[in-house]
Amino acid sequence: MLDQKKKQRIIAKFKTHENDTGSPEVQIAILTEEIKELTKHLQMHKQDHSSRRGLLKKLGERKRLLRYLEAENQESYENLIKELKLKISKKYQERKEEIARLLAEDEEAERAEEESVEEPVVEEE
Repeated sequence: MLDQKKKQRIIAKFKTHENDTGSPEVQIAILTEEIKELTKHLQMHKQDHSSRRGLLKKLGERKRLLRYLEAENQESYENLIKELKLKISKKYQERKEEIARLLAEDEEAERAEEESVEEPVVEEE
């Protein structure tokens, strides 16, 4: 468990507004720090199954919050991932690449359409 000072530092670093204590960004940052501490504890105490269960619960909660944040605020999600140095899932990376590819195709199609419209049509009689 995090001590109060550590938790306050995390809140101060990741808050989105002045009185923020419960935004997804703050919750994810706190869970990440708790996960790090539990991981260190379990490396020393390998038979501590109740702590292992607590770790799995925290991992699941963080995963749910990350999915929520990704759906609600893409930019904030990406910044948080970079800041906390978390790995991005393959699904997310593939989806991001697919969106970029589709956007590039749309832009290319629009440019081709604009070029065809700009050419003057000369009718011969």
